[in-house]
Amino acid sequence: MTTRPSTPSRRALLRAMAALPAAALVLGEAPGLLGTALAAAPAAGSATRYTIVPFLDSNDGTVNVYQSDDATDFRLVQSSAYTPPSNRIRDASVFKHTNGYYYLTYTTHTWQDPSTTIGFARSSDRVNWTFLYDYTVPITGLSRAWAPEWFVDSDGSVNVIVSCSLTSDEWIFTPYLLKATNSALTAWTSPVALSGIGPNHIDTYIVKTGSTYHAFTKNETAKYIEYGTASNLAGPYTITRTGDWAGWGSYREGPSVVQLDNGGWRIFFDGYGDGTYYYSDSYDSFATWSAPRSLPGISGTARHFTVIKETVTGGPSLTKNATRSLRSANYTTRYWQEQSALLNLPVVTSSSTTAEKQASTFTVVAGLADANAYSFRDASGNYLRHYSFRGRFDPNDGTSTFARDATFVARTGSASGSVRFESYNYPGYYLRHYNYQLRVEQPDGTDLFRQDSSFVAATAWA
Repeated sequence: MTTRPSTPSRRALLRAMAALPAAALVLGEAPGLLGTALAAAPAAGSATRYTIVPFLDSNDGTVNVYQSDDATDFRLVQSSAYTPPSNRIRDASVFKHTNGYYYLTYTTHTWQDPSTTIGFARSSDRVNWTFLYDYTVPITGLSRAWAPEWFVDSDGSVNVIVSCSLTSDEWIFTPYLLKATNSALTAWTSPVALSGIGPNHIDTYIVKTGSTYHAFTKNETAKYIEYGTASNLAGPYTITRTGDWAGWGSYREGPSVVQLDNGGWRIFFDGYGDGTYYYSDSYDSFATWSAPRSLPGISGTARHFTVIKETVTGGPSLTKNATRSLRSANYTTRYWQEQSALLNLPVVTSSSTTAEKQASTFTVVAGLADANAYSFRDASGNYLRHYSFRGRFDPNDGTSTFARDATFVARTGSASGSVRFESYNYPGYYLRHYNYQLRVEQPDGTDLFRQDSSFVAATAWA
């Protein structure tokens, strides 16, 4: 059991949650591709899966594949999953095409060397990759083509945004748009500079909500990630946020933005200046962001990546409107138990008193804030919720804040048949036992935390 991490301001996050737009859209399996349903926890038997394919701080000749079900706790799927036949692989961007294959595009040379090509590779399973080709970006006087990023528009068109510099000034980059002209992704339109973003911007990443394109781009002079919008993919963009507008700090690059199950948006970026990979969340249409936090487990190892989100089969499932007792996966004689309105983890056996067994029995119901998620009710009708990051039982006051506090998303646990319960309004925070008390805490990337936060829904004691 590890020391608890520092936590963000609860009041600030709840204010942000209250500002969540009702029309927030789901980000689909490809960067920029929007669905039409409201963001929601995965249905029973399904799971959310986020995939990243970063190059390594210690090696830009290969990439690892990691996946996560919560966009916070990434676990290694395959090390050295893809090594190109020549040159390097940096800044890899991944998406899933309509043909069922995953595609990478990437920078082909180190930052010191001229690089007029971007690379492409393909995989059917995210683990085994096949080199496709290196594409020479057709710009006269090109010096460097860096950080290509996939963008799939709402009309289904597949695009790459690539940062390019000229031999006349090799360190001044401008974002260019390439559009695939066939479904095999082997032919591209002539490059067109994104209007309005201007020179000396790199690592431009775009998402689309409704009819608006949102660009997150690094100002290579100021070293800040800036933000702008446009009504067309090619622009003109209006940069409206500059400097340290989001509180992320400087010497940040490689932004990637994805929508979470609760409707919020998460940005990942490479804090190359301090060797840390960060994430930050927004619940008010990108206006304000939470304080950046280090990505546990892979920060300091992974470099510049993009994230894709999918819904896959094989997720956990709990029977709703049924009574269950929740047993610790790694302390198998200990169960959830309500004690003076707080949730603790004492030993419960057949010799326990009737009152103790009753206090260790709960009704599993549909989540108050999301019917695909879960809430837990005690015998008196009070609901489990987090309050100051402690698990406790209170009567439902009918507010949206209470509903979110009392809703938990089921994620696959560390042991067979076990489940982890992620806070709905604190994504990436889990119910875990600490000194045999149940708290909502952020993972530290260790197996111990995953075990401490895994529980088995067992036959009810009462």
